[in-house]
Amino acid sequence: MKTVVMFSLVVVLGVAGGCSRGAASPASSTPPAGTTITNCGRTVSVTTAPQRALTLEQNATEILLSLGLSDRMIGTSYQTDPVLPELTAAYDAVPKLADLYPNREAVLQARPDFVYSTFTSAYATDAAGPRAELADLKIPAYLSRFACEDPTTGEKAVTFDGILAEITEIAGVFGVDGKGAEIVAAQRARLDAVKGAGTDTTEVLWYYSGTTTPYVAGPNGLPAAISTHLGVRNTYGDASQTWPAGNWEQIAQRDPDVIVLADLTRGGDGDSAAAKAEFLRTNPVTAQLDAVRNNRLVTVSGSSMDPSIRSVTAVEQVATALKEFGK
Repeated sequence: MKTVVMFSLVVVLGVAGGCSRGAASPASSTPPAGTTITNCGRTVSVTTAPQRALTLEQNATEILLSLGLSDRMIGTSYQTDPVLPELTAAYDAVPKLADLYPNREAVLQARPDFVYSTFTSAYATDAAGPRAELADLKIPAYLSRFACEDPTTGEKAVTFDGILAEITEIAGVFGVDGKGAEIVAAQRARLDAVKGAGTDTTEVLWYYSGTTTPYVAGPNGLPAAISTHLGVRNTYGDASQTWPAGNWEQIAQRDPDVIVLADLTRGGDGDSAAAKAEFLRTNPVTAQLDAVRNNRLVTVSGSSMDPSIRSVTAVEQVATALKEFGK
């Protein structure tokens, strides 16, 4: 779910410890003579490694920064969380094009040679504009395989293999395959270290936002991928939507063993993890939940509930909590 656009149905990796401390430094590269890929059903071609890349939201920004590409970025936009400490200096060196999504005029004025987003909403007509129109202007525009305009052209469900494949593909476009391989290897090692850390009798509720109506994680999104990796059950794994609206009476009936709280920075009802925890402890219905009575609450950043450079950190945080809870 997009941290700043409510209830997006599209949903990698934690940099801390996942790549070297030099991840944000300029990357050496061997520019490809030409790269053509199929991305969400569209052909995306670059004639040489991009030198003027523009990222349309934070997840894409942190992926490029982690690949050491800050010197080849001409703009960022839509920051939703404090930038990861390892990437702060590199981030500060790149101009911010817009507080939210830049509009088409701002994008064209920046003269990018590559545009990247992990969210479909970035390419709306009132944002950067459709990718087809950018392609007509000879601007290659990449979109995450988990957020394709036509879902049939992308991945049905978020997987860590898919996340790592996206990192690899982006690294190839920029001619920094070695750095991409380094990040992927580190992420796989971290994932392997916590695989199966939970038990199949443990039920986990992924609580994203809202108090009157709680929005929670269903199947196919990143929380579902984390649940599968750790070997636990998702309380709303039987839902028909990736981010369904739950209700507290039903949640009380299911009585999850552990509740994961998304820490969102946008300031809405029940957005912060602290606000969620306070609500759970003071509401008469939720105060009786087993996870609340036994303080089995886990906080992860809102961004890490999307496929992002932070998501492996969320896996590790939940794995550590499950061990502490004996679950």
